[in-house]
Amino acid sequence: MSAEAPRPHGGPLHFSKMHGAGNDFVIIDLRGGRAAPSPALCQALADRRFGVGCDQILTIEDAPDPGVVAAYGIWNSDGSKALQCGNGARCVAAWLVRDGAATAQRFVVDSPAGRHPVERIDATRYRIGMGVPEFEPARIPMAAGIARADTYTAGDALPAFGAVSMGNPHAVIEVDDVDAAPVAAIGTALQADGVFPDSVNVGFVQVLSRDHVRLRVFERGVGETLACGSGACAAAVVLMRRGRVDRAVTVSLPGGDLQIEWPADDAEVAMTGPTAFVFEGDWFDA
Repeated sequence: MSAEAPRPHGGPLHFSKMHGAGNDFVIIDLRGGRAAPSPALCQALADRRFGVGCDQILTIEDAPDPGVVAAYGIWNSDGSKALQCGNGARCVAAWLVRDGAATAQRFVVDSPAGRHPVERIDATRYRIGMGVPEFEPARIPMAAGIARADTYTAGDALPAFGAVSMGNPHAVIEVDDVDAAPVAAIGTALQADGVFPDSVNVGFVQVLSRDHVRLRVFERGVGETLACGSGACAAAVVLMRRGRVDRAVTVSLPGGDLQIEWPADDAEVAMTGPTAFVFEGDWFDA
């Protein structure tokens, strides 16, 4: 079924439900100048009991210039805005291909964190350029006065972590057993710690081999998700800089696998993974 534009103001809001490795989204077409969703609408749509249910809301928006197919916005399930979403970028790419807006194998989309080159690998898999990682504390951002390091500490009860921005802030904690990691407890505590003034996505990563790791991520504004694309990139590059894994690695998350490549420290990170359309619907309370 091809995507259709939302109906005129006052009518039901058309949406697509998608997921990338279990990280699920409600996608709304705002092209043509339709107003952005309010925080209250985002919360209602994301509610898994009384709404559609999703981790984040993605909005398809008009292209800012001829160099891109479209722009997109990102809202967390709590109604706050987000800057980056790797799994969402793949879903946006697949939505634009199905819509007919993107017809080439390679194209570019614009996100709040910047522009992403896209390559269509097959009917469901996409490769996304996720930008060059930022390790400078002030640009992640971390609290003022923190010097750049491979490992940081926060509160006495919190484990050491690596930190990086993939367009959004990430803390990466290496663990022996990701299944046993206290993800919610440590994730909540680190998000509330003053070391990250804008909060942070917290990843817990277990190294299985030079080319394979397992990961769980506690996302800011959402909580733990089945997959986090930018979190997979963050975990991979932190481990790569430490020499713990190779420059191409499979990241296994609860919802599926992502392939992350970072050929050099000054290169762009590339993420490859799946997309899936779940259903189409109309929201009558917009």
